[in-house]
Amino acid sequence: MKKAILSCLMLMGVLSASAQEQKGTTEYVFEPHWYFQIQGGAQYTVGETKFGDLISPTVQGAIGYNFNKALGARLALNAWQSRGGWDQSDNAAVANAGLSKYKFTYFAPALDLTFNLSNIIAGINPNRKVDFGAFIGAGLNFRGKCDDAETNRNILANKFGSRCAEDLTYENKSAALLFGSIGLTADYRITDQVSIGLEVNANVLSDKYNFKKAGNADMYFNALLGLKYAFGPTYSTRFIPDPEPEIKYVEKIVEKVVEAPCPEPAVEPLRRDIFFLINKYNIRETEEQKVRDVVDYLRANQGAKVQVTGYADAGTGNDKINDRLAAQRADAVVKMLTDKYGIPADRISYDSKGARVQPFADNDSNRVTICIAE
Repeated sequence: MKKAILSCLMLMGVLSASAQEQKGTTEYVFEPHWYFQIQGGAQYTVGETKFGDLISPTVQGAIGYNFNKALGARLALNAWQSRGGWDQSDNAAVANAGLSKYKFTYFAPALDLTFNLSNIIAGINPNRKVDFGAFIGAGLNFRGKCDDAETNRNILANKFGSRCAEDLTYENKSAALLFGSIGLTADYRITDQVSIGLEVNANVLSDKYNFKKAGNADMYFNALLGLKYAFGPTYSTRFIPDPEPEIKYVEKIVEKVVEAPCPEPAVEPLRRDIFFLINKYNIRETEEQKVRDVVDYLRANQGAKVQVTGYADAGTGNDKINDRLAAQRADAVVKMLTDKYGIPADRISYDSKGARVQPFADNDSNRVTICIAE
């Protein structure tokens, strides 16, 4: 008698100890998003005079979209001022004409293809402070007139004839010139939405850009610093549970059991955690398999029922918003169980805790509905 009772108690203890809290890892998932960027800096226009004489101010604004962790596109507008100048010391006619440096305005819209080099090489990491990138693009540079360049042309024409002026300079006309660009970027993360961006780029266009006939393409380089703001979440988290350990039952032979038969072992309860994005309550395709796991369990165990409980994270929103979100997340799971998979409503009980209860230590993992079937 005593041996039988002791055996039953030991078996029940083994079953109880096997029900452990679910463990796993959190994985970062990239979220496509728009962003806006504004920058200012300096431009160096390649020319024939001193380096410092060819530096001018420039500004740039851009709006872009990151399609995935590696690839994006942006529409950028670069504008303000470029410079030109002469250093024809080996040409006596030009040197004696007293020609000098000059400046002119422009604006240049461009479409760029962007690449996040840090994500490509090292993967997504929202805790990384600096992201490095690159881009390649093309656009149209609308260059204005330049009265100083026209003055230089007239000096050449008056002193040495119109043929000399035409051989060395272009007419003072505004122009629209195709250009190609390539560059590198570095973004220092301040928050999930805000970062400080550094950019350097090189731009190549036709020989007409700086009004001088040189027989080769013109170039200018920009160095820019500014702010970037991302709209909406840039990433989300996904909880990946560890594989459930296999429970091995040890059979113990009891010589004689008469008065206290041992109850049959109960079916192991099933728990599934369905995670949601911030401020969302729709069930993503990646999470629906967990609902199907609950459905399979209920169909295989006709006496089982499921408890559905919705939660919200305490790190965002307020109690009113979080109470609504938690209830909507629980309702979404209940509706999928009943409407899509035909589970009777009397086998389902549900509740919502808002953000007052946080089942996980990681804030983002509390955007969840927990299902326990038993």
